[in-house]
Amino acid sequence: MKINQFSYIPTPHDQIITELKATRFLDANNLKLVDPLALFRDLLLKYFSENISATTRVEKLRNLMATENTDANSYTNGGGSVARSAFYNIGLQLLGFLDDLDFTLSDPLGSMAKLGLPTADVPAILSRDQVIDAWYRLLNTRNKYGQLLIDYIAGRGYYHQFCQDSNFKKPLFFNGKAQAVFDTDKLIREVVYVESPLDTDHDGHRDLLKTNIIRPAETADGFKAPVIFTADPYAQGMNEKWSEAYSHNNVRPLKRKQPNSLTYADVAATEPSTDLPKPRDIKGHTRQTGETFTKFWSYSLNDYFLARGFAVVYSSGIGTKDSDGFRTTGTKAETLSATAVIEWLHGDRVAFTNRFDQLAIKAWWSNGNIGMTGRSYLGTLATAAAFTGVNGLKTAIVEAGLSDYYPYYRENGLVVAPDGDDADVLAEWTFSRQQTAGDYNRIKDQWLTHLKRLTHDQDHDNGSFNQFWDARNVTKENHTVADMLLVHGLNDWNVKTGQVWNSRHQLKSRPITQKLILHQGQHEYLNNFRSFDYTDLVNLWLSNKLLGVQNQVDAIFPDVIVQDNAKAETWTPFKDWGGSETVSKSYSLAQLINLSDHNHFSDQLPEVDFNRYTQKLEQWRSDLYQRNGSPMDRHCIRLVTKPLDDDLVIDGQPSVKLKVQSSADVGMISVALVDYGLAHRLTDVPQTLVSRKILQGYHWRKDDLKEFLPQADETDFKRITEAHINLQNRENSYQVDDLKPNQYYELNFPLQPTFWHLLKGHQVGLVIYASDMVYTIHGNQDIQYTVDLDNSELVLRILNSKNQ
Repeated sequence: MKINQFSYIPTPHDQIITELKATRFLDANNLKLVDPLALFRDLLLKYFSENISATTRVEKLRNLMATENTDANSYTNGGGSVARSAFYNIGLQLLGFLDDLDFTLSDPLGSMAKLGLPTADVPAILSRDQVIDAWYRLLNTRNKYGQLLIDYIAGRGYYHQFCQDSNFKKPLFFNGKAQAVFDTDKLIREVVYVESPLDTDHDGHRDLLKTNIIRPAETADGFKAPVIFTADPYAQGMNEKWSEAYSHNNVRPLKRKQPNSLTYADVAATEPSTDLPKPRDIKGHTRQTGETFTKFWSYSLNDYFLARGFAVVYSSGIGTKDSDGFRTTGTKAETLSATAVIEWLHGDRVAFTNRFDQLAIKAWWSNGNIGMTGRSYLGTLATAAAFTGVNGLKTAIVEAGLSDYYPYYRENGLVVAPDGDDADVLAEWTFSRQQTAGDYNRIKDQWLTHLKRLTHDQDHDNGSFNQFWDARNVTKENHTVADMLLVHGLNDWNVKTGQVWNSRHQLKSRPITQKLILHQGQHEYLNNFRSFDYTDLVNLWLSNKLLGVQNQVDAIFPDVIVQDNAKAETWTPFKDWGGSETVSKSYSLAQLINLSDHNHFSDQLPEVDFNRYTQKLEQWRSDLYQRNGSPMDRHCIRLVTKPLDDDLVIDGQPSVKLKVQSSADVGMISVALVDYGLAHRLTDVPQTLVSRKILQGYHWRKDDLKEFLPQADETDFKRITEAHINLQNRENSYQVDDLKPNQYYELNFPLQPTFWHLLKGHQVGLVIYASDMVYTIHGNQDIQYTVDLDNSELVLRILNSKNQ
């Protein structure tokens, strides 16, 4: 077990006293105490003060050990000095660690270091002021269950005892972070309908967008709340069964495309010219909504902030249940349906209390500062909204969001949509208006016509870039003014790393603060992990961006944080990703060890193998990378470096230059970069360590504690990254080149960006193949491929050793 903590703000002693007074750990009485031990005892009794009698609090002290032979009650009962070892023995137990299992009473400081826990800079014997400083640091230390100790006792009810005191501060900040001092039993839930600048269903009326609001009760008494907004197209329901009818069959041959000489100007999207209906007449104004709701799906990170004085808003956007319009999968219209809600929250747009009475209502309870959160489609809409520069959006926390839809569904002229997915399937999946029979009956014909057009324009058979896809580059126009926190999994093969790579590099041109976190997961949330204080960092971030707390977050928060793939529970700060800290290293493919002992392969598998792999994709992938012999041996080329003399870190975007020929007038090439070498590799799906142990507030939500753990068994290989290309799209994704059989062509294309740590003795592998059973179409065509290894190379970006 190792706990990494990046969110602590070094704090001077005078400020520590001020903050401990605000949290009621220090008061006029104990500040008069000059004896260190007496003060320490008083702080411990206050720690156990929530709804517990004085006698019970003493009993709590008896159950803590200060030394190997003395309990905390006996140790602190009287005057004298405080030994650092005794302080941290007690501290470790408050943090939930167990003697003889997690630490030893004989060596608490050694245990703290092993666990990665910080200690205050204090001597072996603590003075009164040093007890105060050490106590402050302890409260700001993460416990065994991944929470700051101050957050843990807040969830247990520490702050609740002061809620009736009118002098108790709300909001309250401790070490720059908002505290759970708001009563979640009294949250206000209400619904409004924001009028958007859209008419996507062409019914002659501007699309209304159902918007769900959860806000603190204190807003009714004048508190202006900052807002966390999540644009969630899934929240109103998903058409799982209906969308199956639109799924595409990827078990089909690659088709030849007619060569062309298109330029970007030929495929650039143009803004559709539409006459927008005039706004609805306003027939009155009110501060009272007419609709509420019970709990539906919510993001646990958002729930965490509800206890800390933030309002949380969800809206599913156009084409979803109880809203107007059609789903369009990534167009500007979906972006505008998100920014419309932001504009209302900022005071720049109209919303109504219901769909019919036209009574306008303002977000009078909002302080006008909005931050967006969300993963995947939700994160994509956060990215899209941020890039518009919409007023009021101060920050976006984007987890696994798209920057461009083309490389999500396509790659270098190939369809790379697993499971028959495509833009039309996603549109039908999220068109939850269909779940309301009366509403759907009125617009069914228009929707089916719209969906048919979407299916046609996406051109699933072709794979080339066109106007349809250019209109779905959500970062095409960059007016970003919001500070950005980007989070992505290095093993995410749903939203690949190229998406965050692209967003990040575009954002570098803007005068904003941006931060990046790269973890070892797939398509995962990160707010409940033991080894990393993600939630605390987000608290620090949003307290600054939405409440203006001067907590030094831009300096404290590293520019880039990467979770190490080779060392469990290890997170490291860096200045950049794939930037000036790297050097280029090229490998001639002819000089690599050729495990296949050939430079050619067939894309056609025996029918029995093809059918088996179609049903068992993981087996296909394992056999593809297997270097000890498999049915894939004659259907790929496997190349490896010699064993590494030292650790090597790939930092950025690898690329390959290949000279290739196909035996047909069509063809594709896929490449995978592989880490070869026996190791207990991390799982890329987190394991639940303890269920429902994270307390997000008093009498409020609980969350599971998770972690990426080393696998029980050693494995010989792990895919690092990969790429695919249509041999007819050698120049770019829209220009189609001719392809003649048995003629060599040069390819030069990048793989998905990565940050990967290979251990000494491991080997870098490159596997070259054609059809990808998971991502590309695969028709088991009789095509032979030959690679001129003498004129081909692999190029890696390597982290300079001085930066490791």
